Amino acid sequence: MYVAVKGGERAIDNAHAWLAEERRGDRAVAEMSVAQIREQLSLAVNRVMAEGSLYDPDLAALAIKQARGDMIEAVFLIRAYRTTLPRFGASEPIDTGAMTCDRRISATFKDAPGGQILGPTFDYTHRLIDFALAAEGDAPDAPQTTPQTGKTPHITEFLAREDLIQTEPAGTETPRDLTREPLDFPADRALKLQALTRGDEGFVLSMAYSTQRGYGRNHPFVGELRVGQLPVEMEIPELGFAIELGDITVTECETVNQFTGSKTEPPQFTRGYGLVFGHTERKAISMALVDRAMRWQELGEDNVGAPAQDEEFVLSHSDNVQATGFLEHIKLPHYVDFQSELELIRRLRAEAMATRAQEAAE
Repeated sequence: MYVAVKGGERAIDNAHAWLAEERRGDRAVAEMSVAQIREQLSLAVNRVMAEGSLYDPDLAALAIKQARGDMIEAVFLIRAYRTTLPRFGASEPIDTGAMTCDRRISATFKDAPGGQILGPTFDYTHRLIDFALAAEGDAPDAPQTTPQTGKTPHITEFLAREDLIQTEPAGTETPRDLTREPLDFPADRALKLQALTRGDEGFVLSMAYSTQRGYGRNHPFVGELRVGQLPVEMEIPELGFAIELGDITVTECETVNQFTGSKTEPPQFTRGYGLVFGHTERKAISMALVDRAMRWQELGEDNVGAPAQDEEFVLSHSDNVQATGFLEHIKLPHYVDFQSELELIRRLRAEAMATRAQEAAE
């Protein structure tokens, strides 16, 4: 056993060295810097920050580089690092109405109060490969625009004035922190939203898509989608007031959903909600759709058995780090387990053959 363990250690050390060599690639090609990843692969950086629950573009870019572009491995690295950080306190709730918007659109009102801002988007591109990018030339200068400042009202506020959309209850307690407490069921809405924010984008997208295809009676409109910068503030007990720590970029989505009423609620529109670190539109919209699907019990709707309505199914399987760990552990040695299975199959097979031989003799 000692020799086998020592041999295994040498093999692992060599595997790590080989991994580092593969990560570097052809040394005739210039190495990609963390700054380049941060600035030119910003959507990948945003995803790693969101699913890693840590807002640090430089650290996320470094994790992507270390993981050779494997997003889930990069998220794993970020979460592992996050557990080593001290916790000094909690920031004040952010006010998304005060967002400096780079992008703000509504699919429900053409002339939205405060205006629509198309911003940087793939929505109207032709999805054709741009071979000019292979020339590594400078990108054309974007037109100069004046950032939107001041309060930008939410679209749903105008529906609320006419009592056409469900009123959200005001929170009275500090939400539980999913990064410090285990997930258990039933989960309140704040905990569900945290889990969806950290959830794998592909999984949350597939759940959202299922609701659009009829598995959950979810007919959404994007009431508003906004991307922009927000200040983060923290109250300092010694000072007695909050100070600004810095700005973060977030994506917020509110969906407006049809609702014909129930035994407890009148006919009105209802909401789905998504808020994610960085410019992460697909995730925020998906999150809003799944959030609405899981609210069936709160709204007095029938559970039609759709996967997206099952909070335990959705939240237990959305965490890509947890899923990856459980999936990939089967690559590791299971020699003893397999040998016991092998012996069992041999014994059952011998017993079955003996029974058949006996039946044939009779």
